[in-house]
Amino acid sequence: MPQIQCNDLTLGYEGRAVLSGLTFTVNAGDYLCIVGENGSGKSTLMKTLLGLMKPLGGSIQWGEGLRAAEIGYLPQQTPVQKDFPATVREIVLSGCQGRVGRRPFYGKAEKALARANMEKMNIIPLANRCYRELSGGQQQRVLLARALCATQKLLLLDEPVAGLDPRVTAEMYDLILGLNREGVTIMMVSHDLEAALRYASHILHVGSEFFFGTAEAYRSSSLARRFLYAEGGENA
Repeated sequence: MPQIQCNDLTLGYEGRAVLSGLTFTVNAGDYLCIVGENGSGKSTLMKTLLGLMKPLGGSIQWGEGLRAAEIGYLPQQTPVQKDFPATVREIVLSGCQGRVGRRPFYGKAEKALARANMEKMNIIPLANRCYRELSGGQQQRVLLARALCATQKLLLLDEPVAGLDPRVTAEMYDLILGLNREGVTIMMVSHDLEAALRYASHILHVGSEFFFGTAEAYRSSSLARRFLYAEGGENA
């Protein structure tokens, strides 16, 4: 069943289009990787889906009672964010803000959910540690636990393995795949096309050329071969 249906979207800033004619569907349980050249509009699409930007044209329809405020989001981190002076528990709990309404405090349900997601990400021993003291991989686990506190339906991940070493990158991909197998829909911006083809069920390629379909169909496309060659991938 569709969770997101985008029809003839035009995206951009201050009336200037970055992407146009964008049509695709995300069904419950999909693992969609968004790929394309630098500056092709991948992060702009993420911000639009989150309601941080309005489309210049076209429409976004939400299914399964899903609203933009119910999407779990793991953004690219800035140096300032990496140096945030809060405990792991506090950061994970902050993902429950959309659940507390006007209450000025977190209740037992939110605290239990935060703990469950910290257990899922194997970060319970880090609960009282200061976030900025953690390694890059540990910080990403914390942010993923935080995103899961917002929703169990759909996660938007913007370059979740950027800057991580190969071992930690593989661990992060395994965690994301495990969440998808548990029923969480994944939409992930990725610069790693080979990994996208390994893990994703569907590929959305944006930029000067457009593709939307299964990973297998994309793998056999001329666009994928050209992009892999340009990026120095397996077919270079």
